[in-house]
Amino acid sequence: MSGNESRMQAIYQITNREPMPPKAPKRLEDLWACDVFTLSKMQESLPKDVFKSVKKTIQTGESLNIDIADSVAVAMKDWAISKGALYYAHVFYPLTNATAEKHDGFVSVQSDGSVISEFAGKLLVQGEPDGSSFPNGGIRSTFEARGYTAWDVTSPAFIMETDNGSTLCIPTVFVSWTGEALDKKTPLLRSNAAMNKAATRVLKVLGNSNIAPVNSSCGAEQEYFLVDANFANSRPDLLLAGRTLFGKPPAKGQQFDDHYFGAIPERVQVFMQDVEEKLYRLGIPAKTRHNEVAPGQFEIAPYHEAANVATDHQQLIMTMLKTMAKKHGFMCLLHEKPFAGINGSGKHVNWSVGNATQGNLLDPGDNPHSNAQFLVFCGAIIRGIHTYGPLLRAVIATASNDHRLGANEAPPAIISIYLGDQLQDVFEQIKQGNLKGSKSKGVMHIGVDTLPILPTDAGDRNRTSPFAFTGNRFEFRAVGSGQSVAGPLVAMNTILADSLNWMADKLETETAKGTELNVAIQTVLKEVIDNHGAVVFNGNGYSEEWHKMAVEERGLRNLRTTADALPVLNEEAIVKLFSNLGILSPVELASRYETYAEQYIKSIEVEAKLVISIAKKLIYPAASRYLTDLSTTIAGLKEIGVDFDTECAHKVSGLTKSMMDLVSKLESSLHNEDFDSMEAHMQYLVKTVRPLMDDVRKYADGLEAEVADDLWPLPTYEEMLFIK
Repeated sequence: MSGNESRMQAIYQITNREPMPPKAPKRLEDLWACDVFTLSKMQESLPKDVFKSVKKTIQTGESLNIDIADSVAVAMKDWAISKGALYYAHVFYPLTNATAEKHDGFVSVQSDGSVISEFAGKLLVQGEPDGSSFPNGGIRSTFEARGYTAWDVTSPAFIMETDNGSTLCIPTVFVSWTGEALDKKTPLLRSNAAMNKAATRVLKVLGNSNIAPVNSSCGAEQEYFLVDANFANSRPDLLLAGRTLFGKPPAKGQQFDDHYFGAIPERVQVFMQDVEEKLYRLGIPAKTRHNEVAPGQFEIAPYHEAANVATDHQQLIMTMLKTMAKKHGFMCLLHEKPFAGINGSGKHVNWSVGNATQGNLLDPGDNPHSNAQFLVFCGAIIRGIHTYGPLLRAVIATASNDHRLGANEAPPAIISIYLGDQLQDVFEQIKQGNLKGSKSKGVMHIGVDTLPILPTDAGDRNRTSPFAFTGNRFEFRAVGSGQSVAGPLVAMNTILADSLNWMADKLETETAKGTELNVAIQTVLKEVIDNHGAVVFNGNGYSEEWHKMAVEERGLRNLRTTADALPVLNEEAIVKLFSNLGILSPVELASRYETYAEQYIKSIEVEAKLVISIAKKLIYPAASRYLTDLSTTIAGLKEIGVDFDTECAHKVSGLTKSMMDLVSKLESSLHNEDFDSMEAHMQYLVKTVRPLMDDVRKYADGLEAEVADDLWPLPTYEEMLFIK
């Protein structure tokens, strides 16, 4: 398969790799949350009144009583030291989709030169990292450095182990000295609070009196690729951009559908089991693992958790996948499209809302037509998705996700909502003003005597929909595999809060006029489906017919690229939406646009520079050496009277010249700095730079198909995808 010396050496190392030494299996009950400072551990170590106060804050969202911080800090420190920790870290989530940490020691030097372990409440509650060194969208200048981390009581502290020791990790928010949110956690907490307030209003209108705090929940299905590190480390594009910028498609890819849910390779399964053990120790409920559609692609999915905790856990899952991959000799790729021509990776965010008294508010029950509470919340979501659909597109807009959205593997960039046959029928009846019933579940007779009769759901699923109802939750399928789920959750919570407030206003107005509650509900729901039903689509979201219908007939927006989508954040309606609900101020929202636009620009510029460098330093020399070999062979054969076919030499020469001509154009394009705005800069990258990159790749991949294998400098798709 390979002749290049470095590639042969990589293959030798992989195929002769010593397996990881076996480990004795451990009981789940012994592993579960053993490295987490859980409520039960707090109860064991805190005074009764202190524990009650902390528990109340966690469960009801009430403000933390700062007077108890010292007691909690001492207990947390003692527990961490018992686990081998000498340091603690405030963990926060800046606007990079990554996790940040500032580590400090428990050490306190005494006057006599001795030391003691010390951790005061003020150190637990507040830290001070640099507020200007992280992306902030102009909120902080370089010389204005102060920023603060603040303890998030609702997300538990945990121990992060390394081979050389342990660190106590404390989840925090991250804000500037002037009070603006510089992170993803602060808006998420605000959005949950706004949604809770609006949901409580609606539940009261519906006649509920005992109403526990309403929270959103999240279960994110994480897709990823594994490539052996011996290959990955020989690919500058994988190292610096996270995706292959060059690579001829392999003869066999995913066309046989033989990888999805196939037998997991043993080496990969050992990696997965190690990841899961670490996650269980951190209280992360990893539930599902399997092969995904593309060769070398896999998935891990946890149970649903409260949105804030699930977001923190999702960041830990990404960190753990990357860390453990290195230990097992892999590189874990979380880029949405690391390989051209095969499926990319998403992160399907399963989202619901509920509380301890009314339960899951998106569960229709057996008879959704008679479940007024569910229909009101579902109607609010329909209104929200139609009114603010472009916002959902904007919060999943990245340079990497642009490669995936709209292809025959991921939902299109047009945001629509799938309800399924049962719910669509119910809302159609509401629209007609004659709600009578709903389609029931069925049974499936398989025709094999030994198999039981299987129950079937009332409707099928739709993998082409970006926002699909899946039984008792909605699945936002367009989120990218490398993204934090915080941004999508903030958007969904915010949209729902706005629509629930609208619902409450309408229902309160109707009932104040003396309208019977059920009649008022049907009246409001009919208004929703009349005015916002255009966003409901149960068909094939990949089809050209839908794309035309969505835009021309239904008025939905097709925001194909990040350059098209991000400016939505600057639209007046979106600014008012976040501001009125107290989730993001105009300044905070503007900072996010600036940050994400800047990240988009830098990502493409880095890729373009890599294309130039790899083409010049690796591919061009390989092609030149091959041409030299060919010309020497041709000349030698000609001397002895052999007429040798020169077509290959001419083809390689032509491909090489075309590639290098385009490399020169690409280099020149990067010198253009004459832009009136970031939006203009992004559009230039989409319309000028990226097409040039694609053109360079076309000729480079053509060369890979012609140049002798022993000269080709980059690990190939065949090697990276199929050798494990």
